[in-house]
Parts: sequence; C-alpha cells; structure tokens
Amino acid sequence: MAEVASFEIGLAAHRRRGIRSGVAAPPAVTVTLSHSIEEVEPVWRRLAADGIESPGQSYDFIRLWVEAHRIPVRDQLFVVAALNGLPLALLPLWRQRRWGGSVFTWFPGTHVGCGAPLLDRKRFEAMALGERCAFWQAVGRGISGADLVYLPAVPQLVHKLENPFAGLGRAVPGETLYRAAFSSFAEADAAQRSKSRRKHDRQQGEKLAAMGEVTFEVVRPGVAARPILDEMFRQRAKRFAVMGVRDPFAAPEIARFYRETVAPGSEVEARLHLMRLDGRIIAVRYSIAAGDRLFCLVSAMTDDPAVQPGSPGKQCLLRMMQTLFDEGFRVLDLGAGPSDEKRHWCNVQIPLDSRYLALTAKGRLMLAAHGVWQRTRRRIKSDKRLYPLALRLRAWLSRPAGGAPQTAVED
Repeated sequence: MAEVASFEIGLAAHRRRGIRSGVAAPPAVTVTLSHSIEEVEPVWRRLAADGIESPGQSYDFIRLWVEAHRIPVRDQLFVVAALNGLPLALLPLWRQRRWGGSVFTWFPGTHVGCGAPLLDRKRFEAMALGERCAFWQAVGRGISGADLVYLPAVPQLVHKLENPFAGLGRAVPGETLYRAAFSSFAEADAAQRSKSRRKHDRQQGEKLAAMGEVTFEVVRPGVAARPILDEMFRQRAKRFAVMGVRDPFAAPEIARFYRETVAPGSEVEARLHLMRLDGRIIAVRYSIAAGDRLFCLVSAMTDDPAVQPGSPGKQCLLRMMQTLFDEGFRVLDLGAGPSDEKRHWCNVQIPLDSRYLALTAKGRLMLAAHGVWQRTRRRIKSDKRLYPLALRLRAWLSRPAGGAPQTAVED
C-alpha cells in the first residue's frame, strides 16, 4: 500500500502561514502525497482527458518511464491537490540526487519540450489570479520528502491563461517553446512559406529525387518500428560525436524506454515519420501523439555528404506538415530552443520558466548555489571565447561516462 499524507489548508491556515494581505486563499486545499502511480491513475486520466501540454503529462508515457528506469517506489511522488474535495491539479515528480542534496523534478527532464502540473482547466480558469496564487502556495507547503523542488521548462501560457503557475515557487525565465498550430496544411503553407521558401523546398526535393526513389511513411508501434528507431539513434549518435557532446540517448535505461514505446502492444501513441532513398532511411522523426497534438521529441538524418544537398531533414519535416493535418492533428510541437525549422513552420511561441521551491534549510542553500551556477552558465554561453572552451571541456569530461541519469536517493 502506498504511503499517503494529506494536508488540510483552509483560509485561516493561509492567514496564519503568512499569505500577504490582499491575496485571496482557496476555501479548502487538500494536498495528498502518493508513491503509487497506479493509485493516482483515475485522477490522472480524468485531468488529462481535456488535453495535455507535454508527453510528460501522459500517464502511459510516465508509467513506462518509471518501469524502464526501474525507479524505486520511494523515489516516486505523485502530488494530488484538491480544492473543496475535488482534484484540481496533479504533479508527477521523481526524487533524485542533485547539487549535493535531494531534488523532486519532472520524470523525463529534457527529453520533452516542457513540463507542467496537470489541471482541471475549466475550474482553474474560473479562479481569480489571487486564488490561483494562494492555491499553488498551499500545494508547495504540502510537498515533503526532499530538499528542493525543481521544475524546469514550465510554460507561462496554458490555453490562453497567462502565468497560470504563479505562486508555485520562484520562477526563473528560460527558453521558448515552439509550436505550429493550424487547421490545415494550406493554412500553414500560406502563413509560413514565402514564394522563395517554396521554391527552395522544391529545388531540394528535386535534388533528392534525382538521387533515386524517395518515399515517405508513418510507422506506429509494432515489429517494424524497432529497426527504424535503432537507425534513428545511430544517426543521432554520429551527430553528437561531431558536436563533441554526450549522447543523451546512450544510457541503457533511456534506450530501453524508447524501444518499449514502439514495441508491439505499446500504450504510448508513438509515431515515426521517415523518409527513405532507395529503401535506405535518410531522415526520421520520433513523436508522441495526444489528441489533436503531435509532440516531436527526436529527429535525425543521415550524415552521408552525397545526400546533404537534398536537405533530407527539412524535406522529412515538410512531408510531415503536408500529411499530419489529414491524420487529425492541429498542433505540431517542435520543442524548446530556436532553430531554422522552427522559425520556418512555427506560429506559436510560448515562454518557459524554471520553478524552484526550497523545502528545507539545505534546499535554500542549494537554491542559492544553483542560482550562481545558472548566472555563470548564461555568461559563458554569451561569451564567444568561453563557450567553445566550455563545450570542449564538457565533451572531455563526459567521455568515460555512460550518460546514466541521476541516482536515486536513499531514505
């Protein structure tokens, strides 16, 4: 039986605990902590029924992640926050050892574009800004079991609701999330492609066609998906080696997770969009489908210099855009961070932030030290002399490492 702890935090408790005057508090917030993903499944699926912002909010995706990584039950935490007895939010968290202490964070980390609590959107949107802020403060006080809560890449916009997670820890601005949201390819084409862009794409397509037979296909989980996935990771590994950075997919548990998502009978709605030249895979994209949204998590293409003039990666994305609307999708999420392909196709940009919540005195020290590191990191990345040196140093330090994730924490 999972360990569950509940916290009743009413209006009077909010006042006693120092909520500043003028900020409304919810009448009754109950925060329940569970170590069993099966126990929270009914609530999870109910909250996700109206749509999700990330594969990290998918029950099947996270359940498989937990199994593939063999995460101990004690290091899994599922925070269910109810308002007046009805679940309003859920946070799935993984306790890890980081920065000299224990940290609760999202399960998939940077393997997805963003992460956020699941919400009962209609009820949450009906709350006033002050009520939402007080709600998240109550949620934060209800979490225990680690030194710090670290929630990276949290969107500042959810269904036109700006800054919906205000009050949930300290926010630090991060990257930007890019999405293409259209009703049809014709609409996307008219909005995003200029005449010169169409001409350029056509010329690249003609170059590929001159090299041999070009085909495009979409593959779902099953026996045929495994060799495609393996080829995608071979292509990615070569790319990381050229860049001189650690391959984030090299760890055995990461490879096991992705393979399980495309295995026969997988409950994860994985999609592989791929382009072949005379039967050989020259570009592939791995995505997760959820309702009318398609989240592209991994892309790869051949390093064969003879094929590069045809830009197989861009051609594969073009074919995706030309076909995904016919499959019922209306949003293609291309993840965080700028790139040419996102600039070409994405009409929606959502700012992300990282949220930090210290739970102990040690957590406050960790938060301060991490803040210094983040400022130093930003300075290095903006320095044209220091950044190349930092990349080479990181590559050298990561060579002997296998890319294993952070270790679990002992109680």
